Amino acid sequence: MNKLLFKGTLLLTLAGLMTRVIGFFYRIFLSRTFGAEGMGIYQLVNPVLALTFSLCAAGIQTSVSKYTASETTTHNYRNSWYILSAALLLSLSLSTVCTLFLLTNANIIAASLLHEPRTAPLIRIVALSIPFASIHACINGYYYGIRKTSLPAFSQLFEQIIRVMTVFFLYRHCVQNAYKLHISCAVFGLLAGEIASSLLCSLFVLLRFSKRISSQKSTCTESIFSASGKLFQMAVPLSASRIVINFLASAEAVMIPLRLNAYGLSSHDALSIYGILTGMSLPFILFPSTLTNSFSVLLLPVISEAQENIDFGKIRRAAKKTAFFSLLFGGLCCILFLLAGIPVGKFVFNNALSGKFIMILSFLCPFLYLSTTMSSILHGLGKTGISFFINTGTLMLRLLFLYSLIPSFGIRGYLYSLLVSQLVSAFLNYLMVTREIAKLSRKKAHSL
Repeated sequence: MNKLLFKGTLLLTLAGLMTRVIGFFYRIFLSRTFGAEGMGIYQLVNPVLALTFSLCAAGIQTSVSKYTASETTTHNYRNSWYILSAALLLSLSLSTVCTLFLLTNANIIAASLLHEPRTAPLIRIVALSIPFASIHACINGYYYGIRKTSLPAFSQLFEQIIRVMTVFFLYRHCVQNAYKLHISCAVFGLLAGEIASSLLCSLFVLLRFSKRISSQKSTCTESIFSASGKLFQMAVPLSASRIVINFLASAEAVMIPLRLNAYGLSSHDALSIYGILTGMSLPFILFPSTLTNSFSVLLLPVISEAQENIDFGKIRRAAKKTAFFSLLFGGLCCILFLLAGIPVGKFVFNNALSGKFIMILSFLCPFLYLSTTMSSILHGLGKTGISFFINTGTLMLRLLFLYSLIPSFGIRGYLYSLLVSQLVSAFLNYLMVTREIAKLSRKKAHSL
């Protein structure tokens, strides 16, 4: 792996680790302050945020990363500026529409889709954060593309600090004035973090381009119109993929408490178990994925550049090393969580059930990390359609399993479905990466 990839991964990982550490203690605070049911209500809103983000920014962010990667060799800053400007225009237009839709339909979404009317005020707060999250995502996409990760890394940490400080001050204000604490405090923290990070990123990117464009003498081949066309062409399938996947994930989130009701649990107990699983245990399992996620973000432009230079040997080496690293790292994390899961759950969250979930979910680690990195390679090769079908298929498989298993086995039915679907995803992603690299190598050999 080249030095830029290593340094960028290290920087993002360090920032991610610091963010996760802060978030780790933050979740402990939330779980002890608002309880398992409060965490369950809070977690129900996350799919709404993920679904709207996938429509407004996710595909556009990846497209910006791909199309600005050439700046590292051409130093054509005007082209990059037009690409980023077009991305911001597209993303903000979509996010404004989504924000207005959520603000006016929060009650319907809460009652009819999430089956929890108490989420309505949380949805309205989340809606206000979408435009700021879109700005943040587009600018980060640009910096990922040119492999300068200092601003994305710092803004990630900055966002988390502002989020936690906001919630803490709201908590202190409520306690001092004897106001009733509500989980909406946590969502206000999310809004404050997005506003702060988007303003920070906007300031830095304006300073960067104002210095470089003024001294740029090279001919610009882009315009807002042409850049929008390129972004739109790549972002549509990516966004469609994310929308479908997040829609299925949203259905999963809503279905779990409902199927737990079918198992015989009350709404309070179902939401509490859902809160323990998604608000305590799963974040613990995902904690080490900071490293693989950082690596995956920077792997995409490296693979794209190697493909453009017809350096398929570099792609093959990157895939082999990435797969080995993902499995090794995932195996070590699996052993750690398997041995320490129950005591950690009792000590950290003061909840024995969360420890049992951590122990069972530990087997996810190797397959989860392998899927993440292999999917990034597929995106770098431009095979977003393959990645879409894999993700969609495995999510539908999981929905089928949890729908049929939870009424008989309770929450363990969902855990089993999660393990099976992630195993299938890892296998298919790796199989498709090796197949695509072999096809490219044969194509190159025939051309010679």
